[in-house]
Amino acid sequence: MENLIKEMTLEEKVGQLFLAHCPTEGAEELVSRLHLGGLLMFAHNFEDKDPDSVREFTKNCSKNAKIPLLIAADEEGGTVVRISKFKQYRDEPFKSPKDIYAQGGFEAVYAEAKEKAELMLSMGVNYDLAPVCDYTDDESKYIAKRSFGHTPQMCAEFIKTSVSAMVGAGLCCSLKHFPGYGGNSDTHMGMSTDVRELSEFETKDLLPFESGIEAGAQSVMVSHNIVNCFDPDFPASLSYPIHTYLRDKMGFDGVIITDSLTMNAIRQFTNGADPCARALMCGNDMIITALFEEGYNSICDAVKCGYVPESRLDEAVGRILMMKRRIGLDI
Repeated sequence: MENLIKEMTLEEKVGQLFLAHCPTEGAEELVSRLHLGGLLMFAHNFEDKDPDSVREFTKNCSKNAKIPLLIAADEEGGTVVRISKFKQYRDEPFKSPKDIYAQGGFEAVYAEAKEKAELMLSMGVNYDLAPVCDYTDDESKYIAKRSFGHTPQMCAEFIKTSVSAMVGAGLCCSLKHFPGYGGNSDTHMGMSTDVRELSEFETKDLLPFESGIEAGAQSVMVSHNIVNCFDPDFPASLSYPIHTYLRDKMGFDGVIITDSLTMNAIRQFTNGADPCARALMCGNDMIITALFEEGYNSICDAVKCGYVPESRLDEAVGRILMMKRRIGLDI
């Protein structure tokens, strides 16, 4: 791995950092020109396709990649289903965590996660931005419909079961949204601040993440909430203390990935300034954004001017390449 990284140009390394929002047209050219680490497909990328045409699309994109691609989607089940919401892929959408458990317990949870992995992998989609680790017992909160709920311990068991099925099938997965949404508002719409004590996180919210890490999850996605007990000044995705806690306290050595940096919480927080270099420096290895060309240029400039040490860049790229190798890509 070290030899491969030494052979890569600066531009090739920086490109690997990005899981770029997949454009409607021209994805293949972007993969080649920006050396992208991966593409994130949304519902509109699947709506007018079928399994065969998705398979052809992912194959063509991969042909343009010097280093094998991650091709991702958010297929959580329930309210967030980018693929199974369309009948050409599945007769009905994958159920929410709560509903599948109510239908058949953890055995059904495992079977559904395994089927989800097999469907995605059959079309060349090798990275599911799931499962949702966020815990809340308040059904009125934003994240409740996406959360397993019940108790923190049962949520942890749900995550263990889901991750075991996905990793066992060869799918890359991501625990989200660290350190836990709790009762906060939707950061797609704007910034949210969490004022809870660290003790509440450690007895509730962090348990599902601990379970998923132990089960072998390859990546953890960090939220955009400002979490006062960790860092009152920066959203989690741009916070040094949050990432230090995940690495040092929780022992996670895989890929840390941002939630999309084009969500309104971040756009408002930075007043339009590109956040990608800060995201890399505070501990993220991979970056999700729709503004990937701007972010790519920003990080290239940040390395050249010395703001981002090349050692930090190499560290992130090394983790990404290792994650790709873990799911069987030819690295």
